[in-house]
Amino acid sequence: MQKANAQSLRVGRYSQPNQIYHLTLTCANRRPVFSDPCLAKHAIHSIKRLTPEATTIAFVIMPDHIHWLMQLNDRKSLSHTVRLLKIFISHKAGKIWQKGFYDHALRKEEDIKNIARYIILNPVRAGIVKTIREYPWWDCIYL
Repeated sequence: MQKANAQSLRVGRYSQPNQIYHLTLTCANRRPVFSDPCLAKHAIHSIKRLTPEATTIAFVIMPDHIHWLMQLNDRKSLSHTVRLLKIFISHKAGKIWQKGFYDHALRKEEDIKNIARYIILNPVRAGIVKTIREYPWWDCIYL
């Protein structure tokens, strides 16, 4: 199976106001940048700073990537919003990002709460912690 490159990730991408998206942003070479608590806190602050562009439903800051479940607001495009997030985080973390990002626009039949649970349980599945209560770098409006 061939790895997706940044260009192929953009194929078919469409920004829809009020659409809910599951996004994944990955650090270049899967470097565990967010193992540094200061940078993990900064990433959370950066997500919260984007409230005018997106409403956060859930997120988890993993050592080498971020999962973000959000609803795009009317103001900007999806690519613009992700670009801002990467810029905000890069102000403190430096040039850390892999090009592009993965996005999945949720369909009406998809269960948002289940997807939010899936996102925040990433540290448990990765074996970083035994329960999500032990992991500090996440939030979810449902929990």
